[in-house]
Amino acid sequence: MSVTDHPEPLIGIPVRLSDGDAPGADVRIGEANAIFEEVVGLIRAAGAQPVLLEPDADGNPSAEQLAACAGFVVPGGGDVDPARYGADANHPSLYDVNPVQDRLDEAVLRYALDHRRPMLGICRGMQLLNVLRGGTLHVDMAPTGVTHNPPAGVEWATHEVALTAGTAVAEAFGRERIDVASGHHQAVDRVGEGLRVSARADDGCVEAIEPVDPEAAWTVGVQWHPEALEPVDELRLPLFRALLSQVETRHGVELRS
Repeated sequence: MSVTDHPEPLIGIPVRLSDGDAPGADVRIGEANAIFEEVVGLIRAAGAQPVLLEPDADGNPSAEQLAACAGFVVPGGGDVDPARYGADANHPSLYDVNPVQDRLDEAVLRYALDHRRPMLGICRGMQLLNVLRGGTLHVDMAPTGVTHNPPAGVEWATHEVALTAGTAVAEAFGRERIDVASGHHQAVDRVGEGLRVSARADDGCVEAIEPVDPEAAWTVGVQWHPEALEPVDELRLPLFRALLSQVETRHGVELRS
């Protein structure tokens, strides 16, 4: 099957593997699994068909499924293994470090980059993209004047983000500043090779990255959660619509209006 054999473009999304209902499971696992469903819904709302990418015995997604996908979304979830970027793998703030999830998500990211398929990375997806390109993360962010990780019992922290003019993320929203929903204790530290910062919070936290090369496939990573139902509904779809627009441009897939 090719990317043009389906009436709707196929967008691959690696599934979340940890069981939030398991005894003693961190509550954040269940929350990540729930927002995964919101991401799947937004892929459909943008006019595409989500393809759930599951790992084989070696932790890799199906090669046939990858080849059929015109684009990809790598969503949020647990923490990337700090050993991947030379940090403390025993830090007490870490949760849901899952090597199989890392392998699955990395395989999807590598395929998107190697085959020039448009890709959106959200929170963990952005962080893993940065690590894949040799960048590092803050294992646990120091407190600042901006709240990025909401207190217990509050689903999201909301704050403003400044978008860099002329970047893909700024083009998607058509404005210089937006309000976003955050829920993270980690963030990009050293930016990976070939990537640039395209949005920041007012405390300097990296909120979006994308390729430096203007000829690269549309690749955007955002630290916030566009799938969140807050702060306003109108900010949920723009990145997904931008992804689908790029799918149409690069692969000749006719999108539904």
